[in-house]
Amino acid sequence: MTDDADIADGKVYLVGSGPGDPDLLTVKAKRILEDADVVLHDKLPGPDILGMIPEEKREDVGKRARGERTSQQYTNERMTDLAHEGKTVARLKGGDPFVFGRGGEEMVYLAKHGVPFEVVPGITSAIAGPGVAGIPVTHRNHASSVSFVTGHEDPTKEKSAVDWEALAATGGTIVVLMGVGKLPDYTQALRDAGMDPKTPVALVERGTWTDQQVVTGTLDTIVEARDEAGIEPPAVTVIGDVAAERQNVLAFLENDRMEDQS
Repeated sequence: MTDDADIADGKVYLVGSGPGDPDLLTVKAKRILEDADVVLHDKLPGPDILGMIPEEKREDVGKRARGERTSQQYTNERMTDLAHEGKTVARLKGGDPFVFGRGGEEMVYLAKHGVPFEVVPGITSAIAGPGVAGIPVTHRNHASSVSFVTGHEDPTKEKSAVDWEALAATGGTIVVLMGVGKLPDYTQALRDAGMDPKTPVALVERGTWTDQQVVTGTLDTIVEARDEAGIEPPAVTVIGDVAAERQNVLAFLENDRMEDQS
């Protein structure tokens, strides 16, 4: 690896790709992807966005639950080495780099190793996924607050940092990212904390992608609904009264989607 004391001639952009629809890339993100020498990408940007990038400059450093993995240390070192070679690097992440995307860790690593960097925010799937499914994460009649929670914490932690009892008491919306596999655990935790078992819940799989899928239920029924529909990652879980708003606009959403696909 290049001597840390050397200042890199290149630069790294920590880029958020948004929820997956190429039309939801920011203008700046699109320009950086076009100009970059190398794009180090996760799995979550989606096939349509990754397909916009020439294969010869794409490097997959993604991770999947229970699947193939690239170590974070390798990604950190790869970004640094490429920048020291004078390369312009786009570190492409799903959603926004700083919403459970390890962008904060990578930013600090780059700074400590003398690598110039810039953050390019993206639309987080925590808001966009529910939104395109007809679910507002806040609503003046239902929720004046929203909490974003990871459903996939660092496995080296001895104890979860998520206080489900406190979340159950807020009365606002709870949005869980990367939480499909642990859905039974945290829905049970919320019920144990006193949340009404009939609280509406929605799962939005691959929000904004062409194969988007949405299922709804309650704290009591959503696990069964997940299993029946075969919901898999990546998906966003929305817990709270706002999840029921989808039913009020469902007919329009289905008609609009049919028009988009025709």
